[in-house]
Amino acid sequence: MKRTLLSACLATLMLCKPAFCADLTWISNVKLVSPEKLDRIETGSVLIDGGRITRVERGPAKAAPSGAKVVDGKGYYLTPGLIDSHVHLHAVPGMSMEQGASGDSMAQNYFRQMPRSFLYHGFTTVIDLAVSDYGVIDRFRKEPLHPDVFHCGEALVLANGYPMSFMTPDTRFKSFGNFLFDPAMPTAVPAEFAPATHTVAAGVARVVKAGGICVKTHFERGFGANRNLPVMSSAKFAEVRAATTQAGKVLVTHANSFEAQSFAVAGKADVLAHGMWHWGALNGQAGLPNEIKALLDKIVDQRTGYQPTMQVLYGLRAYVESGYLNDPALRKVVPASLLAWFSTPEGQWFKPEVTEGEEDAAVMPGMEGPLRRQRAVVAYLAGRDANFVFGSDTPSSPTYGNLPGLNGYREMQQLHAAGMSLAQIFKAATINNARTFKLDAELGSIEVGKAANLLLMKTSPLEDVSAYDSVVTVWVRGQQTAREALAADYK
Repeated sequence: MKRTLLSACLATLMLCKPAFCADLTWISNVKLVSPEKLDRIETGSVLIDGGRITRVERGPAKAAPSGAKVVDGKGYYLTPGLIDSHVHLHAVPGMSMEQGASGDSMAQNYFRQMPRSFLYHGFTTVIDLAVSDYGVIDRFRKEPLHPDVFHCGEALVLANGYPMSFMTPDTRFKSFGNFLFDPAMPTAVPAEFAPATHTVAAGVARVVKAGGICVKTHFERGFGANRNLPVMSSAKFAEVRAATTQAGKVLVTHANSFEAQSFAVAGKADVLAHGMWHWGALNGQAGLPNEIKALLDKIVDQRTGYQPTMQVLYGLRAYVESGYLNDPALRKVVPASLLAWFSTPEGQWFKPEVTEGEEDAAVMPGMEGPLRRQRAVVAYLAGRDANFVFGSDTPSSPTYGNLPGLNGYREMQQLHAAGMSLAQIFKAATINNARTFKLDAELGSIEVGKAANLLLMKTSPLEDVSAYDSVVTVWVRGQQTAREALAADYK
């Protein structure tokens, strides 16, 4: 009798027949919207088994497999879960690094809610581009409900360059353990740090050992009080490109200017993190200069991944928008205690950094120049069907204007206003991200064998950008959750 029961159990595990599988889910009566088949938006059904998609049926509804839990999609739209390929999970919006890492109860509440806030807005996968504390990644993954998370490990930063320049000289080298020496850009480095342990090969090896899927670099001369910073030489960048290729990883470069993107494109970066806010000597031109068009054509031809991250500047503008903190959308993604703190004098500590002594009314017009240039670049790339990869840069700085999940939704709204079609936005946040970051065997579309990361929406994302705020149900690896239960103010 025991042998017969054991044989039956083994057969069930091997074949996973519907009658025996406890975690079968049959989603029916939905319109399937998958980026690889945008020409076939039709009614269908999807079977989830063990956290994976095992059947995709298009056409008239079929009977549910025996033993499966049936989910009636009510004629809504089923899409792949969204991917945000530019987040920073260690930071608490509105708090300094020290505040966020202090163990403050508001920060702890934020970290518990953060994974749910990404899911609330449909982001079932996030990629952290610059890990400063692997403990944050571990804690994120231990939360009962959380998106899939991937990362680039510790960023490869040039000694005394961006972003380690924001820390004092006596702390920056310990805080940024993956810094690089570049003989072409000599800067002062404490004697305790040996050049042999900070080579490109050693830096990429650290990323690989930590499980990174990508390598992050920067070309940034600085801004505000941190200007004229050293930047990586072409020769050093070529070393990074070669080592990243050898490791089979994706090379992401922070580049937000014409100069920086020219450098990164010439060096064959896979992804440009940020849009082109700064055109240098061409800033004053009303139209898109031919020199910039020529560079953008290369970006299109090389299929370089492009992350406009338009919400970065809107995140700063939040400090001078009178009604921002009263927006009901914030209550869905931020614990009440932290949201209330934002309005206190202590919670406004970052505002002087944004306004630089100017009146609120004078700050917003000053941001229009970079936004105008960004929109022009996005519109041109959209017209050439560039390889947009969706990233929100959440949070981009210590601002409370870039909140998890919501920041991504607002990025989509800005991209659409700038000229990206709804299909381009949808593909950028699904299949383009998956392919560019080499995750497409697992994510990015509704196909058999892929992870069951899915969204049920009331509205099609190909009809209106507001569809991304119409999510009803979220599945992560087959685990189903009602959107309303993910909200920070859910009772």
